[in-house]
Formats: sequence, structure tokens, C-alpha cells
Amino acid sequence: MEYMFQPGFLGTRAPFFMDFVTIIVTLLPLLIGFAVLFAKKKMFKLHIASQLFLFVFSVLVVSYFEYGVRVDGGFETFVKESSLSESFIFYFLLFHIFVSVLTVVWWSRTIIEGLIAYRKNRLPGSFSVSHKKLGMQSAWGIFLTSLTGLWVYLFLFVY
Repeated sequence: MEYMFQPGFLGTRAPFFMDFVTIIVTLLPLLIGFAVLFAKKKMFKLHIASQLFLFVFSVLVVSYFEYGVRVDGGFETFVKESSLSESFIFYFLLFHIFVSVLTVVWWSRTIIEGLIAYRKNRLPGSFSVSHKKLGMQSAWGIFLTSLTGLWVYLFLFVY
């Protein structure tokens, strides 16, 4: 897996794995938007399949990212090249991690409760309003996670 630590393809100081993960995380809100569109078009099985795929794929991407960070030396390795203060980046990273963890928990809840309601024939139906609300909250969390993740990338590898 040496390729992970080769120079990235976005023209920054980042290694390949950071560029790869950043592209995926940046595209995730758009992909979630397509998954929501399936539900709006009453393509519920495709909505379910796409949400499950995106969730599992996201967990795998985060695992790949975590492996790369640990093997490549951790936060300290990346922050020393930045022109921004280490404490600023550290506290912003903590905020990003907080938002990310909260989003994963909320997205998990949305999926699990949605699957249960779908199997009980309450979705679409009596659970639809609640599911839409949970889904919108999850989507906002995914958007904020994506945005803060992009900022962390910029802080570490561009500035």
C-alpha cells in the first residue's frame, strides 16, 4: 500500500490518500442529493440501496483515511508543514471530528429507523414526516462534515 503515501494528484503537499479521501468527502453531499432525489421520485428501493451503499462506502473511506494518517505519522506530521498555527488547526480538527461523529450517529439512526418503518409499511406513510426531518438533519450534518473536512485539508496542505 505504498501508493497511499506517494505525492497526491491535486498539486498540494498532501499524499495520495488524502487527495483521494478529500475528493470523495467533497462529492458526498452531491451523492446524498441524488439518493434523496430517488425518494422524491418514489424510487424507494433505489433510495434505500443508495443510502446504504453511501453509508458503508463512507465508513470504508474513513477507515482507509484513518489507516493512512496513523501509518504516515499522525496529525503532527501534517501540521508542521502548514503556515497556520498548530493550535488553531487542532481545535478546528476537534470541531470537525465532533461534527463527523455526530453526523455518523445521526445518519445511522436515520437509516435504521427508516428501514424499520419501511419493513412495517410505515414508510412511505405515517413515518414519512419524521423520516424526512431526520434525513434533512443527516444531510446537513454530511454537508457540514464535508465542508469542515475540506477546510482541514486546505489548512494542512495548502496554507
